[in-house]
Amino acid sequence: MHDGGSEGFDALNVNGDGVCAARKDNTWTTLALDNYPEAHTGVNSCPAGERLRVTEVRMYRIRLGESLFPAQDDVAILEETLGDALRRVTAARPDDAALVEVTLEGQPARRWSYAALLADAERLALAFASRWETGTRIAVWSPNSPEWVIVEYACALAGLTLVTVNPAYQLRELAYVLRQSGAVALLHVEAYRGNPMGEIARAVAAELPAIRDLVDMEDPAQLFATGPRPAVLPAVAPDDPLMIQYTSGTTGFPKGAVLHHRGTVNNGRLYKTRMGMAPGSRWINFMPMFHTGGSCCMTQGCLQAEGCLYVCRLFEPAAMLRLIAAEDANAILAVPTMLLAMCEAQAHLQLAYPGMRMVVSGGSMVAPDLVRRVRGLFDCDFQIIYGQTETSPVACQSALDDSLEDICTSVGQPLPQTELSIRDPAENTVQPCGTVGEICIRGYLNMIGYNDDPAATAATIDTAGWLHTGDLGTMDDRGYVAVTGRVKEMIIRGGENLFPAEIENLLLEHPAVAEVAVVGLPDERWGEVVAAFIRSPDGAALPVDELKRFCRAHLAPQKTPTLWIPVADFPLTGSGKVQKFRLREMYETGGFARA
Repeated sequence: MHDGGSEGFDALNVNGDGVCAARKDNTWTTLALDNYPEAHTGVNSCPAGERLRVTEVRMYRIRLGESLFPAQDDVAILEETLGDALRRVTAARPDDAALVEVTLEGQPARRWSYAALLADAERLALAFASRWETGTRIAVWSPNSPEWVIVEYACALAGLTLVTVNPAYQLRELAYVLRQSGAVALLHVEAYRGNPMGEIARAVAAELPAIRDLVDMEDPAQLFATGPRPAVLPAVAPDDPLMIQYTSGTTGFPKGAVLHHRGTVNNGRLYKTRMGMAPGSRWINFMPMFHTGGSCCMTQGCLQAEGCLYVCRLFEPAAMLRLIAAEDANAILAVPTMLLAMCEAQAHLQLAYPGMRMVVSGGSMVAPDLVRRVRGLFDCDFQIIYGQTETSPVACQSALDDSLEDICTSVGQPLPQTELSIRDPAENTVQPCGTVGEICIRGYLNMIGYNDDPAATAATIDTAGWLHTGDLGTMDDRGYVAVTGRVKEMIIRGGENLFPAEIENLLLEHPAVAEVAVVGLPDERWGEVVAAFIRSPDGAALPVDELKRFCRAHLAPQKTPTLWIPVADFPLTGSGKVQKFRLREMYETGGFARA
């Protein structure tokens, strides 16, 4: 980050968060206005014909004596609801593009300006307020759509709590979420990808008397229908519940994390600021809206960036690449599996993407080779994020100017106003720098708690306010965090703790490995042994002896997998994370053969 004044800059483009872009010799750099008080609000976008290229960002220059990163207060937490944020951005940019529908074929369709988006959101909020009282839980069971986004804003304006539901769920799963959340209404579509959702919704509603209303989201008459209550929008506070997001379920059935307005609104603002995104940027969202990646990072991050959100109904790599090229898109968020599929699809397309500025990824380890391929594909910056549903969701994020090594071996530093520590899982004491422990988080971003589950909440958030993530990691003396695995996924072989992420990251460097998940499997002699589930490129046979030699050359012998198991694909959560407990179950029931 520059430490001097703004003298010598050709232009300063300021946004509402005290962050601006400065141009000097046709190079654009992000600056913080608190360091440049003489800057003034001017043009809020990159001049026509010039590509905004961020080359420097502020990362905290800090040296730690232990694995405790104090909350940095250089950026304030706003006391703002999601409805407040939409109204604020609309007042500043009423005629700018805000929302674009993308069809199943990957083609742009309906479009909304910010003024039109706010008008639809307020009209729907008034309809909702006439049907349901403040605080009511309303479930949404639908693939990505503009209506999903409008419902999110309408619930925020009407003081309702949005319950998000995976559109792939079947009857038993849907019934569990509706019952556990206390929802009284279900907004749904009739069908998606062969799932007869309308039929299932009606069957579930017949079993659950609490579900008073079924609403077809694709029928405007049903969606905007009014009820008997006065159509008045209530006062909504920043610490009120905004949504109940059900956790990804990598270790079992999901719990409902209750998130508040303050957490997601500020998280989206801090996330987009570290991305360096300028007003007017175009964001392509194919992350599922029922997950925080789609409804918080992309939807609320784009709002805070005063950008335009393209809502994609389905991720199909070639269609997404054509959309990015045609719409001159600037930003995407994708899990590594998606990025790999896009790199493979590019071989048959050979398109150019001159507008792309930022690719963000997370959810699993990102191999250095994949980072290089994505950078080569898009000629853009690449960032890693880390967090959980329970943290609204982003806790850590890499910097624009981080080295390839930092991007591939860490998740960067915590965002502002986020306190993070690495603690001994047994003693709950802070670990020395470089020592593996549980990643714990404290700050504005933490959830209210798990819905109707005080025991699970108390087991996750301790009396000092630390949210125990269940993730294992380390912190170096700069405050850079590395994730090494899950507390419950740690492999104990002969009394020695082994961390799957270390082994996975190495194997991803080998060209015979497209994707990998390392899991501990029961063993009479060692307690557990290391098993590597691997998807090879193009379904090729696994070169097991070669992979063993590769591991032995870079890792201690006990870390080399004992079992090598080829897979065609992985069981995934709705957000794209590998369900390792399912791999273990499938192996133990004879679902896989060794290589």
